Amino acid sequence: MTAQTAERETARARPAPARRRRGPGRARGRAALVLLAPFGLLFTWVFAAPIGYALHQSLFTVRRSGLGLEAPVRVFAGAGNYLRALTDEAVLAGVGRVLLFGAVQVPVMLGLALLLALLLDGASARFKRFFRLAFFLPYAIPGVVAAILWAYLYLPSFSPLHSLTGVDFLSSGSVLWSTANVVTWSWTGYNMIVIFTALQAVPRELYEAAAMDGAGALRIALRVKIPLVRPALVLTGVFSIIGTLQLFNEPTVMRAITRSVTSDYTPAMAAYQAAFGAGDYNYAAAIAVVLALTTCVLSYLFLTLGRSAR
Repeated sequence: MTAQTAERETARARPAPARRRRGPGRARGRAALVLLAPFGLLFTWVFAAPIGYALHQSLFTVRRSGLGLEAPVRVFAGAGNYLRALTDEAVLAGVGRVLLFGAVQVPVMLGLALLLALLLDGASARFKRFFRLAFFLPYAIPGVVAAILWAYLYLPSFSPLHSLTGVDFLSSGSVLWSTANVVTWSWTGYNMIVIFTALQAVPRELYEAAAMDGAGALRIALRVKIPLVRPALVLTGVFSIIGTLQLFNEPTVMRAITRSVTSDYTPAMAAYQAAFGAGDYNYAAAIAVVLALTTCVLSYLFLTLGRSAR
């Protein structure tokens, strides 16, 4: 009895095992999941699900009998739609057209945006708020409306530009650059605001130090301001590349007033024509997927070049 009593007293004297407490990391993780859940659902619904559906549709095709007496049959096509898109002369011509468009229009637009941002950031600039609003105002106008306004200015029967220069802005050789003018007019102010915001974040002490070393306004802009806003330039460049490959609104409006713009003038227009003009939704999905992959590759290459140029 004495031994049993001693064992009981010893067991009571032992400290109770500490309960495992849940750390704050697990609670934070659950809170983060709760906060991110609405975004995740919305992202899946409007972005991931359509991409998956387009990939699924691009792998099939619809076969119809020659006499049209039998019901269409949906069959697996594999890479057939992609091979068709990569060998379609109209689609390839549209891709080459938008690449030429971007090679000329994007540098011009970003150069103008950078110049306007530098002018507004200058110490001697006046009425900054007014000019920021004036430069940004074209972006507030919807792209279709802007294209319609410029289309009337391009019509030979209405255009004062045509009467002054004698140039047909809607001819096959000029309509691409007329479209580039509309895009540049609409988006330069937006890109200017992005670059100007990056300039405002640069410490003013750097400018004062460069001025004390004898640097003028031009040298400060070239050696201090532009290198420091390179990330903003890369960002606007990526946005411009994406927008160029998705060019649709402006040439579609131009197509209503000139025969120089065909239904497959750009890859996005070709996909639209295949889906809603010819009713070939599977082929349209394949064009869209190829266009998306091309956009990703070019954007990645531009980002890589932008990082390596630092």
